[in-house]
Amino acid sequence: MTQPVYATREDVMRAMDSKLTARNTAQIDRAVESASRDVEKLCHRRFYPEVDTRYFDWPNSQTAAPWRLWLDDSELISVTSISSGGTAIAPSNCLLEPNRTGPPYNRLELNIGTNTAFGGGNTYQRDITITGVWGYTDTDTTAGALTAAVSTTTATSLPVNAAASALLGVGSILRVDSERLLVTGRTMATTGQTLGAPGLDAQAKTVTVPVPDGTAYAVDEVLLIDSERMLIVDIAGNQLTVRRGWDGSVLAAHTAGAAIYAPRTLIVTRGALGTVAATHANAAPVYRWEPPGPVRQLVIAEAIATLTAESSGYSKTARSASGSSERNRDQGALQDRRDTTYDACGRHARARAV
Repeated sequence: MTQPVYATREDVMRAMDSKLTARNTAQIDRAVESASRDVEKLCHRRFYPEVDTRYFDWPNSQTAAPWRLWLDDSELISVTSISSGGTAIAPSNCLLEPNRTGPPYNRLELNIGTNTAFGGGNTYQRDITITGVWGYTDTDTTAGALTAAVSTTTATSLPVNAAASALLGVGSILRVDSERLLVTGRTMATTGQTLGAPGLDAQAKTVTVPVPDGTAYAVDEVLLIDSERMLIVDIAGNQLTVRRGWDGSVLAAHTAGAAIYAPRTLIVTRGALGTVAATHANAAPVYRWEPPGPVRQLVIAEAIATLTAESSGYSKTARSASGSSERNRDQGALQDRRDTTYDACGRHARARAV
């Protein structure tokens, strides 16, 4: 994925119980990206935060209130700098509205208790310049930390710990220090630990993985031992409880001392969303941007609908279990999800008063 999305490949795979294959991952990535653009179109807005400089006509060409600038589809989260006619305006003299519900903010007003004013350029066109964070929300949460320093601005492999390995996926939008990064892939890396005695047999009922240090792992992290993947569902001391044969891998026996791997190397796009690539210290926190809940759920649902439709050749009907009759596909639940998402997160039309 090269564009920001609102759900990860892993979100869709788990919802569908999909097996991990090169064909599936490419198909799922395409469906997630398409669903993300569809949700933006439905809600008339982009949700991810982006650092950018944008230009506006001064308000007298739009409205009778010369201190109020409507931002329309360029919704603001925060302002770094603003100028009009080449003259800087102190952000402290600006009011972002609506202050009771924003961000996002759909208009910027000058504090009329000051002598600040728009204008001063040769014409009203693109007279106002605003640099800031644009978008719907800039909410992020701690997802883990780096396990090694990132010493260059061109490195595209990000080493992370177990917590980040469990929480992040292809499509996640990250922040390390002031730099944002897009996760475009994940690869296995050694955990530095080996399977403890007595090893594992090839039976699905054997679900306890003994390790030297259980604190080095996280619930929901995927392990690779030999060629078998396993999902950690619980941790008790140095015993990991797992689901065997995960992601379509083959159940197999493993001897004590076998190396344990996990997807702790993230392949990323550096300096994303208007930020600048930078170096980062070992153990720097890794933050995950959180899309609005309804948006994330709708992207997952739309992606699954696309994948299901592809598998049936985009047929409008589905045969019954007996194969003797046909019925229309039920789209009611998906439409309800679209309506709910638009009601909660859509940008509704407004009437501009003169």
